[in-house]
Amino acid sequence: MKKNKKLCILGTGNMGDALLSGILSARLYKKDDIVVSDISEDRLAGARAKFGIETTNNNIEACTSSRFIIIAVKPGAMKALLEEISGSLDKSNVIVSIAAGVSINRIQEWLNKDVPIIRVMPNTPVVVKEGMTAISPGPGVKDEDLSVIKKVFDSVGKAIIINEEYLNAVTGLSGSGPAYIFTIIEALSDGGVKAGLPRNTATLLAAQTVLGAARMVLETGEHTGSLRDKVTSPGGTTIEGLYRLESAGIRAALMSAVEHATRRAKEIEKGE
Repeated sequence: MKKNKKLCILGTGNMGDALLSGILSARLYKKDDIVVSDISEDRLAGARAKFGIETTNNNIEACTSSRFIIIAVKPGAMKALLEEISGSLDKSNVIVSIAAGVSINRIQEWLNKDVPIIRVMPNTPVVVKEGMTAISPGPGVKDEDLSVIKKVFDSVGKAIIINEEYLNAVTGLSGSGPAYIFTIIEALSDGGVKAGLPRNTATLLAAQTVLGAARMVLETGEHTGSLRDKVTSPGGTTIEGLYRLESAGIRAALMSAVEHATRRAKEIEKGE
């Protein structure tokens, strides 16, 4: 079959849906350039209705007609899927894997074919176009192809290119990080309620404060310590709050969370 599609996405769950939204909003590809495949007819029907793109439940057909193949299925489904589509691939294809804990070498082994592979680690805020994605190219990936995939993930937040050896640390920090921040927001909201605020008000104040502080870090380029000092007056409320946080070990707790999540990511990658 002629490769008349520039991109296919295998799997139309939350991640696939987010990518389609970002790609089309950023006008990286036209609707006619994309095909998606899934085993669920309901999800395919939803994708057709929402995005107006071509869909199929035939993975081989989708891959044969496309150049870039983004695999957005759960890690447990990767081996069977790669073995299924291997025969429809050649060196003109580029595989892009979102599966956490599945190395480029493992993907190559399951494909049993020399195909360029790019491994990516996005996080869940891609669904609101504020994701953070790390992109690791395997051997033989061309710079222009890597640039295309970076633009795809930039369309749902920010993307960086990084060596694969760092992806487990990325998983421990930004991959798992939203869960840490949700916990922090919830705790701040609890503090607001304890101080007498209504729950909805406390949650809004907490969430917007986290969002605003993050944006200041990204947009000012100033060191976090410098930004913190600008809020912290001698003998004031902020230094009292910071003292309590340090006394409770918040810094060490967050560092430990990243460290242990990274360790677990390494174990998962080894199949432990």
